[in-house]
Amino acid sequence: MSRWGERLKKVERLAQSFQQNPLTTPYKPRLWPYQPSSVWKLFPRQNLAISFAHSCKEAVHVFALEKEKASLGQRIYLVTSYSELWHYYRVYPQSLMHCYEVIPEGAVCKLYFDLEFHKPSNKGSDGNSMVSLFIKYVCNKLVEVYGIECSVKNVLNLDSSTEEKFSRHLIFMLQSAAFKDNIHVGRFIHAILQPVISKLKSDSRLHKEDISLTDNRHTNIDSELAQSPDAKRQKQEVRDLSFLLVKNKDGRSGLFVDLGVYTKNRNFRLYKSSKVGRNAAFTVAEDNQFTAKPDKEKSAEENVFLASLVCNVSFTGQRILTWDAPETKDVKSPTAQSQQGLDSNQGTFSGCLSSPYKEVDNFVFALVRKDGVQGSIRRWNYFAADQLLVYDIAKYRWCENVSRFHKSNNIMIIVDLKEEVWYQKCHDPDCRNFRSSSFPLPQEICVSYILTLDEEDQAYLMDDSGNIEPSQAPNSSMHPTEETPEVWGDEQDEREFLKSLNDFEQRSTEIPDELLLTCVADFDS
Repeated sequence: MSRWGERLKKVERLAQSFQQNPLTTPYKPRLWPYQPSSVWKLFPRQNLAISFAHSCKEAVHVFALEKEKASLGQRIYLVTSYSELWHYYRVYPQSLMHCYEVIPEGAVCKLYFDLEFHKPSNKGSDGNSMVSLFIKYVCNKLVEVYGIECSVKNVLNLDSSTEEKFSRHLIFMLQSAAFKDNIHVGRFIHAILQPVISKLKSDSRLHKEDISLTDNRHTNIDSELAQSPDAKRQKQEVRDLSFLLVKNKDGRSGLFVDLGVYTKNRNFRLYKSSKVGRNAAFTVAEDNQFTAKPDKEKSAEENVFLASLVCNVSFTGQRILTWDAPETKDVKSPTAQSQQGLDSNQGTFSGCLSSPYKEVDNFVFALVRKDGVQGSIRRWNYFAADQLLVYDIAKYRWCENVSRFHKSNNIMIIVDLKEEVWYQKCHDPDCRNFRSSSFPLPQEICVSYILTLDEEDQAYLMDDSGNIEPSQAPNSSMHPTEETPEVWGDEQDEREFLKSLNDFEQRSTEIPDELLLTCVADFDS
């Protein structure tokens, strides 16, 4: 056999082998049996990403990405699940090394802190000691205010320090409790740090712009504290918290605690991510004492990643912690809400009656205001991890489980935005594990009906090598352009066509019906 014949036989054998064992398609992580369907979409604007996430049936979340070569401050927004992000996070660290969690407006979240100071300006400061003292102080306040026991073993301590800057993230894992949203977290932190904030404000060297740290909402608390009879105890608190006073790079006084990270749709840097242009990613700190719960289906590192996510909180009957705004009647006292055993005499949740989904609020109002009963929404909580809106209802106690109104205990209406259904649960101890039948939401309030996103809104794509680049597809919404005449044809042809059309309209008479019928018959045949 010739050499050419041998090569031909070899190629045929290879072809047969490939037919019997075809190459696999590009891997899309669906780790049996718990992995959700694959969703991976990139958007140029945060509002587009949030809207798309709300329309998805899958449990997805929004993340912000920074690119090395992009203009300073420019971010791309990614919608995907926690598990899929973790898969690509490990596989493509270069593309995803500057990643942030978007903390949705109104979402139930963990207690979290961003701590930092400029090392050259604070040469005598021991960062590790300051973190330890701060954790102890916050734990004491949690016991004092909410009755929640907590220790350093409940705090995930992440470090992103450099030679120039001391930087930590603290995420508190409170047992069976979480905050209503990060706005309430911010109010709580402002309140417990008020003595040292007041000290900072009174410092003559404080620059006028830094006063914004304390927020105008807390001026009422300032005056009350200044006039309180236990001023001596307050002065002692200032001395105890003096370790939180640091110097900024320009020499001005500042706080060890960043009070600016408690805003709506806040971007909070992820574990194992660094800021663009820098090489200091968040890692587990050497003095961290928190251990993530082991999971047979996940690695220890993934468990740390999941624990570090501020909004990774599921609806499991935990207490929802709040701190009322100073302008409400109950300025001096926080509210520790519980999903069980609520007192209906407390009235509607103060300061924030409407959720981010006003159409859903109106639908729930209609459910509890009928047959002469004027029910109301006492409070709402949004669980971003499950896409659930949980409404505590007042003055309406109809329970499907007992087919009557309860005498004293109230009910909950749970709206599942992902599945687009609602159902009822109960605060009555006898109905604690009861869940009613699921009922579909009206189409006009479903996000999937309201929102219609086109593929061209996805201005960026990630290829199989992990490179994130602008989409090659035409995108009229991003770069609208005017079509040239050449796209539509020759200008001379167009002029002649218009001339012929005018001539026909001027000379023609009405076409007989018989001729029209004959043409139709000929066309059909």
